Amino acid sequence: MTAFMTKDFLLKTETAKKLYHNYAASLPIIDYHCHVSPKEIFEDKHFTDITEVWLGGDHYKWRLMRSNGVDEYYITGDADKREKFQKFAEVLPKAIGNPMYHWCHLELKKYFGYEGVLNGDTAEEVWQLALSKLSQPDMGVRGIIEKSGVAFIGTTDDPVDTLEYHKKIRDEGKLKAIVAPSFRPDKAFQLNNPSYRDYIAQLEEASGVKIDSIESLKAALENRLKYFADCGCKASDHGLNYIYFKKADADTVDNALKKALRGEGCTQPEIDAVGTELLLFCAEKYKEMGWVMQLHYNCLRNPNSVMFEKLGPDTGFDVIGPHDSTADLAKLLDAMYSTDALPRTILYSLDSKDNSAIDTMLGAFQQKGYPGTLQHGSAWWFNDTKLGMEEQLRSLASLSLLSNFVGMLTDSRSFLSYTRHEYFRRILCNLIGAWVEDGEYPYDEKALKEIVEGISFNNAKRFFNLEDLI
Repeated sequence: MTAFMTKDFLLKTETAKKLYHNYAASLPIIDYHCHVSPKEIFEDKHFTDITEVWLGGDHYKWRLMRSNGVDEYYITGDADKREKFQKFAEVLPKAIGNPMYHWCHLELKKYFGYEGVLNGDTAEEVWQLALSKLSQPDMGVRGIIEKSGVAFIGTTDDPVDTLEYHKKIRDEGKLKAIVAPSFRPDKAFQLNNPSYRDYIAQLEEASGVKIDSIESLKAALENRLKYFADCGCKASDHGLNYIYFKKADADTVDNALKKALRGEGCTQPEIDAVGTELLLFCAEKYKEMGWVMQLHYNCLRNPNSVMFEKLGPDTGFDVIGPHDSTADLAKLLDAMYSTDALPRTILYSLDSKDNSAIDTMLGAFQQKGYPGTLQHGSAWWFNDTKLGMEEQLRSLASLSLLSNFVGMLTDSRSFLSYTRHEYFRRILCNLIGAWVEDGEYPYDEKALKEIVEGISFNNAKRFFNLEDLI
C-alpha cells in the first residue's frame, strides 16, 4: 500500500518521478487567471486564523458542507469561526475522491508544515498550528506569494476599476512577482441586468465618454483598454453563459443598446446581437495590443432562486450549463479570423463534453508563425479534478499538440491555492511518464524536459508576452 501524500504523491512510475522532481517541481508559477485582491497584496494582508484564509469565500468548501447537510449558519452565517472550521473538518474525511481532500492537505503541508490528516478529532490541533503559523511576519499575503514561487499574477478587473493597487504595487517595486490586471468587461454586455444603467454611468465617469450609442460604448471601452494597457495588462477575460453569434445591422444593434439605456427590456436575440458586436470590437483591439483573449463559457448561474435571493451571486450554487456552443464558437472565431482580428485566445468550457470540440476547433483557426495561437484552457472550475485534468490533457494530446499547452491557473480567490499548480504538474508528469513507460513515447530526456518545462512555465511565459519581465 502506498502511503498518503508522500514526496511522490500521484507519481506512479520512475519516469514520472524524474520528470516532476527534476524539471517541473522547482519552476516558478505563472498564475495568469485568478480572482485574488490586489489591495490585499499591496497591504500585505495577514489572516487571523485558518477559517478566514480557507472558508471566507471558498465556494468549493461551502458546497461540500452543504452536501453533508451542514446548516448555512456554519457556512456563510454568523457562527463563530472556530465552529465553522470544526464543521468543515468533520466533513472533509467524507470527501474521498474529491480534489478538495488533496488540495487541503497539500496546503496544510506546504504552508503550515502539517503532516497529519484533518478531521473532526484533529481540528483543534490544526487550528492552533495555523494560529501560530499565521501570526508569523512572513505569512502575510506577500510571504505566501514568495513561498509559492509565483512570478506572475493576472487578476480579474472591471473596466471601471481604478487599478490603484496595481499601480501602487508597481511603483513600490518591492514584490518579486508581477501583478497585472486583466480586462473583464462582462457588465457592459449585460443589457437586462437591473443595474445596467448604473454601471454605464460608472463607465462614463471612468472613461470620460458620454454613452448614448453603440459607437460611444465602444469608445468608452477603448478608453479603458488603453488605460489597462498602461497599467501592464496582458489579457482579457469574458465570462459567458454560452457562446453566441448573432450578427445584425448597425441600426438594430444601436437600437437594442438604446433600449437598455432607457431601462426597457431587450430580447435575447437583441442582447446576443449587441454582445456579438462588442466581442468582435474587443477582439480586434486585443489583437492590436497583443493581448490574450480568454473565453469562459457554458455555466448556468444561480439556479437556486431561494438562495440567490438570500446570499446573492457567486456563493457556490452555479452549475454546468446545458448549451451546445460549438457552431456559434466556429462562427465567432471565423468572423475574427477572416478580418485578421483573432487574438491569441484561450477557450474554457465548463462542460467537459466540449473537450473534443474545442481541441478540433484549435486546428481550424491556428495562425502561421506562432505555435498554439489558440489554446484549450486548463480543466476549469468543476473540471479541475484529477479526472478532469487527465481528460483535458488526453483530449488535447490526442487531437492537437499538448506540448504547446500553456498549463495551469488557480482561478481562485485564495492565496493558498498555488498548490493547485503542484497538483497539476504531478498529474501531468504522471500521465507523460505512463506514456513513456508503456512504450508509447521514447525516453528522450531532452524532448521530455522541453515538454514538461514548456507546459509548466515556458509556454505561458511566451504566450502572455512575459519574456522581458520574468
